[in-house]
Amino acid sequence: MCSRDVIREEKSTGFTDDTAVMKTVKAVIFDVYHTLLAVEPGPTDAAERWGPLWEEYFGTRPAPSLADFDRACLDVVTRDHEQRRGAGVFCPEVDWRSVSARAAPDLSGLPGERLDAFLSGHARLQRSTQAMPGAAAFLARIRRHGIPAGIASNAQRYTFDELATAGLAVDRFEPDLCFWSFEQGFSKPDPGVFAWLTEHLAARSIRPEETLMIGDRWDNDVAPARAAGWQTWHFQGTWPEL
Repeated sequence: MCSRDVIREEKSTGFTDDTAVMKTVKAVIFDVYHTLLAVEPGPTDAAERWGPLWEEYFGTRPAPSLADFDRACLDVVTRDHEQRRGAGVFCPEVDWRSVSARAAPDLSGLPGERLDAFLSGHARLQRSTQAMPGAAAFLARIRRHGIPAGIASNAQRYTFDELATAGLAVDRFEPDLCFWSFEQGFSKPDPGVFAWLTEHLAARSIRPEETLMIGDRWDNDVAPARAAGWQTWHFQGTWPEL
């Protein structure tokens, strides 16, 4: 279904596009959540698991409840977003390390890698993730054909752990073609995301019209990618069997 010369749309695959036969594709950029990774609710006993998680890293039972911690984080995110929008950032993004440390000052004492591990544990209480069926095979196929793969994701550092656990480790993607919103301070659908990637693609002599964006959201993935001159596939929940 996929080659360096042409990628054909199959209506039965769950992808939709305006054209039956797409142009030459020399790079594929993937969305992560609900595209590469399926996302489901977290465990029903998340509140009970929160205590042991906190104790593992601090040796004491938590001062805040899980609900209180989540509310405090949301307050920090809301303030940061308002401040960044006031400064002219269209779609601001936060760094969860900073957010969590301000929501619970005890976290500021954890070294970076240990804090990241704690926040990955917290993320697993919020939701569960696994590879979309067929995603790994699709990625492997385009890599065998020499097509570089990248990512455009509204993400945090724990996204790396979620991808690795799902068998889609970030080392399977080209580092220079991976846009991680927490690193850049802004997020999709900001046109700057696709401008950033277009610039990095150009360094590989890959033009916008030779780039394919695959994502599940029309507003975050398809529309801004098309506005940047890219080709698009609107992911509908099923990867093709290759």
